[in-house]
Amino acid sequence: MTTMTTTDTTTPDTPRPPKAVPATVPAPAAGLIPLPARLGRAAATGGGALTVLSAFLSWTWTSAFPGDLTVYGYPGGLQWLVLVSGALTTLFGIASYGVRGTRWLVPAGADAAIRFAALAAFATAWFTVIAICVQLGGVINLEPGGHVVAVASLVALLGALALPFERPAAEPADPDDGGLDRLRHESRTRWATVRAAFAAGTPAAPARKLPSWAEILILAGVLAGGLIVFTYGITTEYDELFTGFLITAGFGFAALGKAGLIARASALAARHRNVAMVGAFVAAAAFPFTQSDDQYATIGVNILIFATVALGLNIVVGLAGLLDLGYVAFLGVGAYAAAMVSGSPSSPFGLHLPFWAAMLIGAAASMVFGVLIGAPTLRLRGDYLAIVTLGFGEIFRIAVLNTDGTSGPDITNGSNGISSIPNLDILGFDFGAEHSVGGLTVGRFANYFFLMLLVTLIIVVVFRRSAESRIGRAWVAIREDETAALAMGINGFRVKLIAFALGATLAGLAGAVQAHVTYTVTPEQYQFAHAVPPNSAFLLAAVVLGGMGTISGPLVGGALLFLIPAKLQFLSDYQLLAFGLALILLMRFRPEGLIPNRRRQLEFHEDQEAPATLSKAGA
Repeated sequence: MTTMTTTDTTTPDTPRPPKAVPATVPAPAAGLIPLPARLGRAAATGGGALTVLSAFLSWTWTSAFPGDLTVYGYPGGLQWLVLVSGALTTLFGIASYGVRGTRWLVPAGADAAIRFAALAAFATAWFTVIAICVQLGGVINLEPGGHVVAVASLVALLGALALPFERPAAEPADPDDGGLDRLRHESRTRWATVRAAFAAGTPAAPARKLPSWAEILILAGVLAGGLIVFTYGITTEYDELFTGFLITAGFGFAALGKAGLIARASALAARHRNVAMVGAFVAAAAFPFTQSDDQYATIGVNILIFATVALGLNIVVGLAGLLDLGYVAFLGVGAYAAAMVSGSPSSPFGLHLPFWAAMLIGAAASMVFGVLIGAPTLRLRGDYLAIVTLGFGEIFRIAVLNTDGTSGPDITNGSNGISSIPNLDILGFDFGAEHSVGGLTVGRFANYFFLMLLVTLIIVVVFRRSAESRIGRAWVAIREDETAALAMGINGFRVKLIAFALGATLAGLAGAVQAHVTYTVTPEQYQFAHAVPPNSAFLLAAVVLGGMGTISGPLVGGALLFLIPAKLQFLSDYQLLAFGLALILLMRFRPEGLIPNRRRQLEFHEDQEAPATLSKAGA
């Protein structure tokens, strides 16, 4: 048998075939606009700077357009919003060049932040220009500043859209290369990758650890900025200004998030959680002192009521995963129970208990109803549970209507409700009277704002402690997979009943305050879908919009869903249409919510790398 052998005919003297020289500079990814990235970055930065300058010019010749945009040298109304957006675009553009002292602005990269900041400037500027032309009757009403801001914001946006949308990756060096060529290739590739990745959005190296006092000062500055934004949004005087505020705030916060600043602020808040929570409530308590009267404190106290009820619902929906469509009924139970014992002349009981007793009765009544409703229904799951809770909400409203002394016993006065609920008087402090604090006048609604802020603090502490407890982990287990949780020995029915009862109790606390704020409680206030929140549909949307399983998510979602209908009165006929479109866009682009829990964010974005440790449910 002949054995065939294969030999290597290549000798040491035989030259190797030439190899392709790898590129030393990674090719940048293309943007939406076919322009070089350097030109796009320059256009975005320059356009942002010109947008800032245009805010100091006159945009229209007449003060008939609200905000008085006729003054040279001083911005007014919507010009301030455009100025802020243009300044963000300029700062992020400068930081993208790696200028010393500016890199802290973009710890997660500059390109995405530039795009959102430029989009905020463009959208707000063009909204203003179009509104001027429509309201005043044509382009002829624009002054030079209006033309300049339209062109400058467009140039900035086009430049931002020319920036790469993907992170460029360096080509690996050929391992067979050696000597000086290989070292030169590695060095050039490394620095080119660092420069390109910094601009494209690759997270930078971790920030240098600051002293604790410096981090707390930064947190104080962030909270002060949040107070300024919140106060500005509430005190907007006309629809155009509030619409511009929504545009600027929405895209502006997106730009800050893409830059990595919000993530770093969140990391500082997580590192100093107690300080951050106390600071947040101190900043909120400062809100009434920024107002000269009670006009906007009314909106503030109602936002707190709506947001805290949403936080209570977040225990049921966000932590335990129980879809409750009749949750507003527990708010009604607490409000009616407190109103009946607070000295109202229309109450059939004729009781006038102290507020602390009325609040406890309202919370206890809601808890009892929560147990009575939850005990026979919580063995259901999913859609069946949602249908049953929806039915409970309607049963409560119909029962209140029928207990009017004609169709049933005289308890709630039927459709007339419990009216003329007296103002609170706690230790001689009359909540219905004006008080002077440090030379500032604090009105009725400001007094109730402080009271509701205290209730909110109680609910936040209860939520946080519950979420981090053993029962909180059991809720999360039930939410993730009830069958697996039952197999691991968790008593699913008991755990869900506790969540249902606790959520109802917190709603009852808020309802007791609401009864005194509104003077009257009626059945129409507690429908599933009502023109004015809170109602079950808006409460559930607030939890989903803000971020299920978090503390700050429902508070932010509740504030937005109450503030937007209250400020945009011209959308009253199209409120549900706008609400539905907003939910569709949210589910498409950010299904995890505005302030998501890290665990839920990973559920919706499974392609992301999981962190070493997941954040706690109440983070």
